[in-house]
Amino acid sequence: MKSIKEIYRIGHGPSSSHTMGPAKATEIFIQHNPDCQSYRATLYGSLAATGKGHLTDVAINETFNQANKNVEVIWQPKQFLPFHPNAVKFEALDSEGRILDDWTAYSVGGGALKEDKPKYLHDESADIYDLTTMTDILNYCDRQGMNFWEYVKEREQPDVWDYLLEVWHTMCAAIQQGLADEEVLPGVLHLKRKAAKFYVRANSMTPSLQAKGVTFAYALAVAEVNASGGTIVTAPTCGSCGVMPAVLYQIVERHHFTDAQITRALATGGLFGNVVKENASISGAEVGCQGEVGVACAMAAAAANQLFGGSIAQIEYAAEMGLEHHLGMTCDPVCGLVQIPCIERNAYAAVRAMDSCLYSALTDGRHSVSFDKVVQVMKETGHDLPSVYKETAEGGLAQHFQIPS
Repeated sequence: MKSIKEIYRIGHGPSSSHTMGPAKATEIFIQHNPDCQSYRATLYGSLAATGKGHLTDVAINETFNQANKNVEVIWQPKQFLPFHPNAVKFEALDSEGRILDDWTAYSVGGGALKEDKPKYLHDESADIYDLTTMTDILNYCDRQGMNFWEYVKEREQPDVWDYLLEVWHTMCAAIQQGLADEEVLPGVLHLKRKAAKFYVRANSMTPSLQAKGVTFAYALAVAEVNASGGTIVTAPTCGSCGVMPAVLYQIVERHHFTDAQITRALATGGLFGNVVKENASISGAEVGCQGEVGVACAMAAAAANQLFGGSIAQIEYAAEMGLEHHLGMTCDPVCGLVQIPCIERNAYAAVRAMDSCLYSALTDGRHSVSFDKVVQVMKETGHDLPSVYKETAEGGLAQHFQIPS
C-alpha cells in the first residue's frame, strides 16, 4: 500500500479522475514522445461520457499547449475498455499520419494512473505499508499500544508531516475562498453558490444548530471552489473534497486543536482512505459515489473521532459507519458537471461524518460489521451497479433533471 500523500493530492478541480489524472498522463506521454508531428487522444467510457462537463479535453489540450503541441481529442463514450472505465489512448503521429507510438492509461481515481501493460509507469511510487487491511492494522496497533497515526509515522518518511500541514493549509484556504466567492458557478446549469449565505444564516442560529450549519457552509465552500476549477485537496477525490476540510475546520474553531493534532487526524483519515483504495476503489466511474463521498465520510469520521479521544476501536467503528451508510450511492452528475448532486452531497456527508463520530463515541467500539467487510461490500455493490449510474451522466438524476432555461 502506497503513501497517504497519494490520497491527499493538491491540485485544481473539478475532477481528480477526469482532469488531474488525464493531465498527468498527457505529461508522461509527451515526455516520451517530445518531437512528433501531431498527437491524438481517444477518451473511452466514463472518461468520454462526462469528459466535457469535467473539462477532460481542456486539461489535455492545455497540457499539450504548454509543450507547444497540438492534439486531436476523440470521444468514445459507448466503448468501455476492460481494465477500467476511465481510459485514454494517446497516439504520436508522423507527418503522414502514421502511428509512431501509442499508450493507454487509466485514471483510477484521486488523480492516480494505472496501465494494463507496463510501459511508462515504471517510476510509480513504492509500497510502504506492509499491512493492507484495517483489521490487520487495528490488531497491530493494539499489540503495540499505538494509535493509527503512529502507524503512519512508522511507515512514512518524516516529510509526511510537512506535507500534511500543507494539505491542511490548502484546505483552509479553499474554505476561505469559497466563503468569499458569490458569483454563479461556470457551466450550463448556472448554479448559484450557497456557501456564503449558509455561513451567514448558520451564525444567526442557536449554538446547537450553528455547528451543523457552518459545517454545511464549509463543505459547500470547498465543493464550490472545486466546481469552478480552483485549488483543492483530493480527500480522497476532487468530487468529495469538501467533506474532510469542513469537519476539521469547524472542530478547530470550537475546540482549538493544534496543527500537530490536525495533521495526525489527517494521517488517520488518510490511512482509512488508503485501505479502500488498495482493496476496492475511490473512482466514481468504477464503484459510484459511494467510493468518493462515502469514503470521504469515513475518512472524516475517523479523523474527528481521534481528535475527540476515541480508541482505535471507536475510530474504526466511526469510519465503518461513515462508509456503510453510503453503500449503493450512485454517481449521476447532471450534465457531467461536478455540481448537482455532488456539491450538496459533500455537505450532507460532512454532517454524517460528525454523527458517525458521535455515535461511535457513545459505544465501547465493539460492533458486528468490520470496516474491511464494508469495503468488500462496497466494491461488490459498485461492480453490480449498471454503468449508467457510474459517472456516465446517463442515468439517475442526470437523466431526469430538467436544465433551467
